[in-house]
Amino acid sequence: MEFTDMAELRGVCAERLGERVGAQYAALARRGFRLEPARGATRCTLGGAARLNPGTPWPDLDGVPLSLLAVLDTEALGGAPGLLNFFYLDPDIPYEEYRRLPAGAPQASRVIPADPLRATETPAPTPARRYPAHPVLPTEVVMLPDCWDVPNTALAYDPDEYWGVASLLLDTMSDLDGNTAGTHRALGWPDTSYATSAMPPDSLHLLQLAEDDDLDWTWGDAGTLYFTIPEKAYAEGDFSAASAEMRCC
Repeated sequence: MEFTDMAELRGVCAERLGERVGAQYAALARRGFRLEPARGATRCTLGGAARLNPGTPWPDLDGVPLSLLAVLDTEALGGAPGLLNFFYLDPDIPYEEYRRLPAGAPQASRVIPADPLRATETPAPTPARRYPAHPVLPTEVVMLPDCWDVPNTALAYDPDEYWGVASLLLDTMSDLDGNTAGTHRALGWPDTSYATSAMPPDSLHLLQLAEDDDLDWTWGDAGTLYFTIPEKAYAEGDFSAASAEMRCC
């Protein structure tokens, strides 16, 4: 769920959930970013070429190169200067060949950091797909987790009235729940309106990629692609622990 600022978020939570439970829910808020089309130059791009440090090998799975989906400028996301390259297994090969690949393996997605002062544009090798470059501008918002991302222990609720926290939030926040669906986003919380959470335990959300006609992206049936990372690995700057999962109807 997306809000323009913390005051708005806290007000909505208190109004709909009461002071106590509203404060519990508001405490789960995280800063996030909408990735909106940019008119000028930016170091955040969907599609286009990778930006890798010299000598960094292009990631692959069993010899099949992954496809570059996005490059994000971490400084534009409120962090230290840096670049993050997001890769996913999406080769331009016949399905008969693709189905033999272990698409569920951890190596089927990769997040590779780079130094913005050293990184050079690196085009994708064949048969990785090459998507047109779409510069995007991160716009900061504050976000609450989707109802499926909140454990039952996080909020006080009446078990005689609700079967769980998801039931409570679907009842009280239904017009806001999932209001980030169909959008590209970084950090914050993902939209996970597929009746289950896309967030592994003790993890952080890195990137949400929706279907996009301009980029010819389709993730299953009306699906979304999520990149996440364990909190400990993120704190240590170990992006080798990041993973991606596609959810669809």
